[in-house]
This record gives sequence, structure tokens and C-alpha cells, in this order.
Amino acid sequence: MADTSAAQGGEQQQDLSEILRVRREKLAALQSEGRDPFQETKFVVSHHAQEIKDQFDALENSAVTVAGRLMSKRGMGKVSFCDLQDKSGRIQLYARKDEMDEEDYNRFKKYDIGDIVGVEGQVFRTQRGEMSVRAQRITLLSKSLLPLPEKFHGLTDKETRYRQRYVDLIVNPEVRRNFEVRSAFVKYLRNFLDSRGYMEVETPVLNTISGGATARPFITHHNTLDIDMYMRIATELPLKRLIVGGLERVYEVGRIFRNEGMDTKHNPEFTTVELYEAYADFNDMMDLFEELLSGAAKEICGGYRLAWQGEEVDLTPGWPRMTMAQAVKEHLGVDFMAIADDTQAVAAAKAAGVDMDGVEPTWGHALYECFDQKVEEKLVQPTFITMHPVDVSPLAKRSPKDPRVTERFELFICRSEMGNAFSELNDPIDQRQRFEKEVEDRAKGNDEAGMMDEDYLTAMEYGLPPTGGLGIGIDRCVMLLTGSDSIRDVILFPTMKPLD
Repeated sequence: MADTSAAQGGEQQQDLSEILRVRREKLAALQSEGRDPFQETKFVVSHHAQEIKDQFDALENSAVTVAGRLMSKRGMGKVSFCDLQDKSGRIQLYARKDEMDEEDYNRFKKYDIGDIVGVEGQVFRTQRGEMSVRAQRITLLSKSLLPLPEKFHGLTDKETRYRQRYVDLIVNPEVRRNFEVRSAFVKYLRNFLDSRGYMEVETPVLNTISGGATARPFITHHNTLDIDMYMRIATELPLKRLIVGGLERVYEVGRIFRNEGMDTKHNPEFTTVELYEAYADFNDMMDLFEELLSGAAKEICGGYRLAWQGEEVDLTPGWPRMTMAQAVKEHLGVDFMAIADDTQAVAAAKAAGVDMDGVEPTWGHALYECFDQKVEEKLVQPTFITMHPVDVSPLAKRSPKDPRVTERFELFICRSEMGNAFSELNDPIDQRQRFEKEVEDRAKGNDEAGMMDEDYLTAMEYGLPPTGGLGIGIDRCVMLLTGSDSIRDVILFPTMKPLD
């Protein structure tokens, strides 16, 4: 029996080859006539599609110029209809042979779907009531040599959509909304912080030391200096140097690079905002984060209730705040605050079904693993988890009430960490000891451990005031605001494995 799928694939390939040949022949013919579309350098646009529709009553019978991509063609006798798509949407073009230069009209009939054109004409409504532009002159501005995906099936394969975002944006215009929301969120974020006296700054992407977080870095080489350098895994340490310098309130929106796995919540390069405020603590950061994210939802999405990851999320201000130990006790029934011994803590974690293999056998690591493995997955509504163990918080200030834990929080929504904040450690002696612990871990083969940063310790010795710091994952916030299940849906060009 014949392999029909192989035969169909061969036919499609043959059809594509024919389309490519025909389109290149059309381009060659235009060029031979002295009408090379790639020689066009400018077209003045007076209006966009949605603007014409929104202001139709005022613009009817007025002359306009529009430009965009041809998305469909109908008729093509003496009267032609086309859909023109620009950044705002689509509008119908109406072209009549007896209302245009005859040669221009005949050339227009040969244009292909996907071609980019500029149109001079008048705004009017067709007999069927369709708001349209009656074309008087149509100029080919760029020839599309590759066909757009077939109309009814479109570009649906996610891998292809991520690899060819430019085509995804053309044929799936609803995709644009995610990135409009992303832009609006970053704009809202900047206005929010600027209005509160924060100063936006920029810090190096390339560093001689990997620090500020626990993560595996990307390593590159500087040829002139002949040294290895690390793409930043966080902006924390440079920003806190600026607090030492007296700037008091600073923030940076920037790209972060971590040599880690890829899944629906992680991409090797992602965007964060980190902010630091002198004379503030982690409670102030909780207040700020809650106000920022709930305010953004209300302004951008129109309200506090959002759908995400199959859940109805309520961002109405007044989010619960509980310590990590309280969360573990509530969900697992294990009271870590009543356990003082490392051995007992590890035993309690194992009894709760927590895998402690390869984990340092301490009270703090046992508490953290209980939360990470068993409790985090239960947190759907916005919840601040505070007072993280010192063992997993190398840059946070210890709690004056219990030196085993730090003044740190993470915000969780729909089982996802949205941000991380500290009352920043400002004791240089304590900080040196924690750096030394990181160096020991790195020597044992943990390439995610931090490094000793002598310059940062020097800065701290000049005096770092009490400081609140907050890092927010912009990609995940946009996932929430757009209801996207994958981080790749909110990054224009996500990292992809090269095709063979």
C-alpha cells in the first residue's frame, strides 16, 4: 500500500517550490521594468486601520494614506477587495479598474498575499456597510517571497511559532496582546517607582565574579584582558553598592542570564526588576510589591480577578502573610519552631515524605525542602511566605527573634514564585562568613554556589544602611496578567534548541 502521507508531503513541497519560483519571477519582472520594490525607501502614512474605523464619521470621504501587509484578495476582475493589516488591525481595500491608472491596477492584480503596500485613497463605506479605503493608487513597498501559512490552519505549531515569532505576529494577531501587556506593565512599573523617588540605573552585564544569587552562570572570555567573565545572574550586588554610595532608592530593569534548564516557567535569559530602598525592611517591600502588582492588574486588565493556570486568582489587596514554618505546620503538621536539633529536623522532613538525598542535613535545609517539595504546590492565591532559613538565604539579614531564619519573603501565586525580597544583610563580618560558606560549597563541586566578592565586602565596610531589597520576575508577572501558561508566550524570542 502506498505511503499517502509521504506523497502529500512531496506534493506540498512541490507546491511550495512552485510558489517560490513564481514569486521570484514576479520580482525579476518588476526589477526589469525599473519597479524594484526594494528600492522604495519611504511611504508617508496618515492613518492606521483602527484609527479610520474609530473616527469613521469624521474621516468619511477624506483622503488618507495607509500602509501594511495584504492578508487576503477577492474579486480581481474589474473590482478587487483586499484586507490590509497594519500594527492596529485590518481594514478593507476597495480597488476599481476604472478609478485607478489601468497599468497600476493590472500590476496590483499580480500582487501576492503577504506583499507590503502603500495605499492612497478615500475613506468610504461599501454597499454592504464595510468601512473601507477606496484605492486611487497602490504602491508595492516590499515583495513577500515566502507564502504566509495557509489560511484555515494558520501557524499553530508552538515550536514554529516561537522560532518564527515574526510570522506568528503576522498570522496570529491575538499574540500581539501579550506583548502589548508586557510593554504596558514595564511602563507602569517604571512610573510606579519613579513616582516614589526611585532612580533607574544600569549596572554591568559582564562581571569578573558570579554573585548576587544561587545559580549556574554563563561563562565567556574577554580577549583583551585574557580573563573569563560571567554574564550576570542578578543585579543585586552592584545596586547595593549604590545604596552605600548614598543614592538611597535605586532600581534596574534588566536581562538576567542563568545556565539552567528550560520549562514553562524558566528561560535561560529573563527579565527582572531589582530595587533597593535605604532605611526600609522586608515589610516595606511586601507593601510595595502588593500595591504594584494589584495596581497593575487593575489598570492594565481592568480589575483584580484574573484567570491563570486553570485557577481564578484574586489580587484584591490584603494578601496573606505567613512564615515558612507556619506554612509547613499548616499543610504538613510539622512544627519546625519546636525542633532545635538538625537530626530531628531531617527525620521530621523524611517522615513527611520529603526527599533529603543530596541535601545538607541541617534544620534550615529540612524546613526549606518541606516547603519546596510539599507546600509550594498548594499556594494558589497570592501569599507572602516569610522568614526563610539562613542556610538558603546568603544575603538576607537574620531575624533578631530567631537567628536560624532571615527577614526574607517570596510571593507565590498559582504555585509560582513571583518575587523575592530581603531585609538586606549589612553586617560585613557576617557577610564574609556566608561568602566563605559559598566558596566551600563551590570547592565541593556546587557550581551554582556564589563566589567571594571582596569589593562588595569593602563597600559594606564603609557602611550599608538598613535596606529593603526586592527582585521581581517581570516575565512571570506578565504571564499572570495575560493568562499565559508558558514563559515562552511572553518572551518575543525565547531560547530554542537549534534545528538539526
